[in-house]
Amino acid sequence: MNAMLNINNSQTICFKKSFVAKAINTAVVTGSLLALSACSDAEVAPEQTIETAAEITTIKQVAPGAPGIDPTWAFSGKTGIGTSYEPYVNGQYQSTADNPVSKVWFSIAQGVLTETMYGLIHNAQLKEMQFIITGDGFVDTEKQDTISSIEYLHQDEQGRPLSLAYKVINKAKNGQYQIEKHIFTDPNRDSMMMKVIFTAFADGITPHLYANPHVDNSGANDIASIENGALVAYTNNADSSVMTIKSDVEFTQASAGFVGKSDGLVDLKDNGQLNNLYNTTSSDNSVIGNVSLTAQYPTLSKSADNNTLEMNIAIGFGHDKQSSLANVDATLTSGYDKVLSAYLGDDKHVGWKDYLSSLPVLNDMSVNTTDNGQLLYTSALVLKAQEDKTHAGALIASLSNPWGDSVSAKVGSTGYKAVWPRDFYQCAMAFLAMGDTQTPKVAFEYLKKVQVSQQTPEYVGTPGWFLQKTHVDGEIEWVGVQLDQTAMPIMLGWKLWQTGVLTDAEISQWYSDMLKPAAEFLVTGGNVKLDWNDTSITPPSTQQERWEEQAGFSPSTTAAVIAGLVAASDLAKLAKDEDADKYLQLARKLEASLESTMVTTTGELTQDNKPYYVRISPNGNPNNADKLLDNNGKPGLDQRVILDGGFLELVRYGVKVANDSVIQNSVMLIDNTSLEHNLRVKYEFKAKDGSLIPGFRRYGNDGYGEDITSGLSYAEKGNTEDQRGRVWPFFTGERGHYELALAKANDTLTTESHQALINTYVQGMETFANEGMMLPEQAWDGVGNPTRHNYAMGDGTNSATPLAWTHAEYVKLVRSMTDKAVWDYYPIVADKLAK
Repeated sequence: MNAMLNINNSQTICFKKSFVAKAINTAVVTGSLLALSACSDAEVAPEQTIETAAEITTIKQVAPGAPGIDPTWAFSGKTGIGTSYEPYVNGQYQSTADNPVSKVWFSIAQGVLTETMYGLIHNAQLKEMQFIITGDGFVDTEKQDTISSIEYLHQDEQGRPLSLAYKVINKAKNGQYQIEKHIFTDPNRDSMMMKVIFTAFADGITPHLYANPHVDNSGANDIASIENGALVAYTNNADSSVMTIKSDVEFTQASAGFVGKSDGLVDLKDNGQLNNLYNTTSSDNSVIGNVSLTAQYPTLSKSADNNTLEMNIAIGFGHDKQSSLANVDATLTSGYDKVLSAYLGDDKHVGWKDYLSSLPVLNDMSVNTTDNGQLLYTSALVLKAQEDKTHAGALIASLSNPWGDSVSAKVGSTGYKAVWPRDFYQCAMAFLAMGDTQTPKVAFEYLKKVQVSQQTPEYVGTPGWFLQKTHVDGEIEWVGVQLDQTAMPIMLGWKLWQTGVLTDAEISQWYSDMLKPAAEFLVTGGNVKLDWNDTSITPPSTQQERWEEQAGFSPSTTAAVIAGLVAASDLAKLAKDEDADKYLQLARKLEASLESTMVTTTGELTQDNKPYYVRISPNGNPNNADKLLDNNGKPGLDQRVILDGGFLELVRYGVKVANDSVIQNSVMLIDNTSLEHNLRVKYEFKAKDGSLIPGFRRYGNDGYGEDITSGLSYAEKGNTEDQRGRVWPFFTGERGHYELALAKANDTLTTESHQALINTYVQGMETFANEGMMLPEQAWDGVGNPTRHNYAMGDGTNSATPLAWTHAEYVKLVRSMTDKAVWDYYPIVADKLAK
């Protein structure tokens, strides 16, 4: 209900009933009596003012200050992500009357709701939503002025999460209030719910909900308005998504504005009052920018009967205002209990607990963890949540934008919410490891969408390779050729066939349709012309290795190429393809040439003149002083001084035995902690039991990270030589796999040594998980400026969290420790190369 105040019989202003009484009691009005009547939100006059004993409140139709300050994304170190679990229908996501598909994803960071997506998994609609709190002499923002904790709403007796529903508790640093939030999506609608319990411990505490939309994946093109008792955001595009925010407790007043210019935060910081109110940021949808919406709720006091505000907030999405509002209203009508029950799974709904129940191997695997399986269960949920629901099987790298709070959001960007076949492979293998056979099968079938063919738009050249990076719908984003990303789909197909997920007939058909063209490209390479990329590929020299930065002969890339060719040979035999022997012979030739093309005997890092693997050899002459390319602000150095643990993939896939002398020489150099920091790879961290566990950087001279001098985020003000790539936790898993293989090769795997491996490497990866059990891309190594975030040793940085690859590596490591055999091992590779 709205009420109208008529001032001097000529001015009209609309208010919520809940604060009309306050206006009547405190207003100092000259002229005539106040008259009350009903009016709609659309009837707000162009500019109206009420003078009260305490404040002057002005309501204007349109907010000034367009386009607002430049938009960015949110902090990337997520402590939680979520979406509803949806079962496949014939290998796809299909909405039915009994099981509608909800296409909403959210993330949590720094105690507040951050990037929230609708439609496609990369299509962000909201950058951030938090509370601004005012009280006696202060204006707080929830993100900056509270101490946050997070836990899972659903846990079993071992503390293992059963769904991606969260309880966040934010306690004011000044001790005057507490905010408890329960966050999850509505599996029956394109909406999500946040239950809020706001408690005041002092008088005069007023909460204000503050939302910064970034509709349709950009923060520069938005319009915000107050409509139908709700906060609404959209763009001026004809096909714009619409976001609506509404609560089951009416706000007392609300305002739309341009961020940093006329929004609620600027208004409140001015005098602690929300008293410059705007109904919209554009009267005719022609003015766009970085906008926000602010809603004020009733003031609380510390008295027992007025110290708590409890409400449910829903955020709904749709292709128009009507459908967005309908989703919000339906979620609020269903209520907290029903929506949360459906999210978990109940007698009427398939939910997250049902997905976990379909993975009985997780319980057995939990024995081989040091946290009773808490991170293992989290990883299962997180990996499944990072799949698109329009394009089934599209597994993304991370539900985050690396260093998001310093990255421009003017132009739409997927960040890591995109498909890389390499990260994709890691995830698919992890699903297999935890007993999910459906998802990797659907994922494998999806890969055809991102394989280059003669039908690829604007492509000229040899087909068969897989695109570097794409949107989940197959839209091309990056076009570098990475031979490991062409080999891994073959490897995955072979694994799915060996485990019985694909029948002989199915894999034979996929071999013909997708895997043989990939194998042929691994043999011949060829000319490539797509977008900026106009080159010729001659395998095994790759245009980009697994870090997407260097060209040449790479141990990790070649390991995948060899394994892919051996797998292709096996599949070719099944399909009665006469090229089977060609693939096998080339694999053997490549294995025989590893040392001549990627092992140096003249490097200055060598100890006792022992040969070792270089990160990459640009020309296949590892004993020369060839320099690597400049990258990430770092000047290229002599190939022989750059160490990289990628050679361990040779052991993982079965190309080399773990106790091979060159492999062991290379491991010894990786472990050399006396190297200066720029070239050093290994660092040690304290685990929860007090022991030291290892962490590893990608390679020496890595610049993909924060600046050690200024503390700025990666490339925040352009690339600098002082940027430094940090420790990547999944390398602790890669090393754990190697040490398991080494123990088996040396016949030293005992009960005690097996437990020692778990304590070192499984616990090591668990050490890097944050409070929400999200595993990061990078962790702070203690070198240089700890940045504006004051990182402690081992903290996940603002790079990308959760990283799907890291969670996948953890799952595979636990499975390997459970089986006492490396999960990614290809016995056929070792067998065929030995003959």
